[in-house]
Amino acid sequence: MGPLLASLLRLQSIEHDLAHVRRRLRSKENATRAVQQKIQELSAQRDRLGQEAKDRQALAGRYDLDLKSVEAGIAKLRVALNSARTNKEYAAILTQINTQKADNAKLEEEALKAMQSVDALKTQADAVTGQIEAEQKRLDELQAASAAEVDKLNAILADLQGRRDEAAKDINADVLKQFDRIASAHEGEAMANLEVVDPKRGEYICGGCYIGLRAEHYNALLSRDEIRTCESCGRILYLEAETEANRS
Repeated sequence: MGPLLASLLRLQSIEHDLAHVRRRLRSKENATRAVQQKIQELSAQRDRLGQEAKDRQALAGRYDLDLKSVEAGIAKLRVALNSARTNKEYAAILTQINTQKADNAKLEEEALKAMQSVDALKTQADAVTGQIEAEQKRLDELQAASAAEVDKLNAILADLQGRRDEAAKDINADVLKQFDRIASAHEGEAMANLEVVDPKRGEYICGGCYIGLRAEHYNALLSRDEIRTCESCGRILYLEAETEANRS
C-alpha cells in the first residue's frame, strides 16, 4: 500500500472513532429531545383543554344571563296575570308563563351540561398537568445522569478532532474533500477493503457494500497508489496488507 492510501486509512481509523462518538452524543440528545417533545405536546394539550374549559365557562355564563332574563320576564307576566281582567286574558298570560318556564327548564339543562363539561375539562387538564410533571422529572433525571457522560464524550470528540486535523494536514485538498464527502455519506466509513473471493476466476467484492467489483480495481491497487472507488457505494477501495503479501 502506497503512502496516499496508507494516509487515508489512518484518517479512516480516526474518522471511524469520531463517527462512533458522534452517534453516542446523538443518542443522548435524541433521548432528551424525545422527552422534551413529549412535554411540549402535553403542554399544548393542556392549553387546548384550558381554552375549551374557558369557552364552556363563557357559554355557561351566557346561559345564566338568559335564565335571569327569562325569570325577569316570568315575574312581569305574573304581575300581569294578577291584573288580568278577563279569563281569556288570564289564560293567554298563563300560557306565556308556562312557555317561558319550559324555555327556562331547557336553559337550566344546557347551563348544567356546560358546567359539567367545564368540570370534566378541568379534570382532564389536571391529569395532563400530572403527566407533564412526571415527564419533567424524567427529563431532569435523564439530563443529570447523562451530563457527565456528555462532557466526557465531548472531550473525546475534541481530542479525536485534533488528531484528525493532524492526520489530514498532508493529504491533498481535493482528495481530502472527496474523502470527507464519502465519509459523510457512510457514517465515517469512507474506505472499504477490496475482498478477494476467487482470484482465479477474477471474483472480488467491496467490503463495504459486498457488491461485486471488476478485476481491474484489484490489479490497479496492487501496482498503483491511487484513488479507486466502488461503483456501487462510492467508498474508496484499498487492499489489506495480507492480501498484498499473498499476491507477492
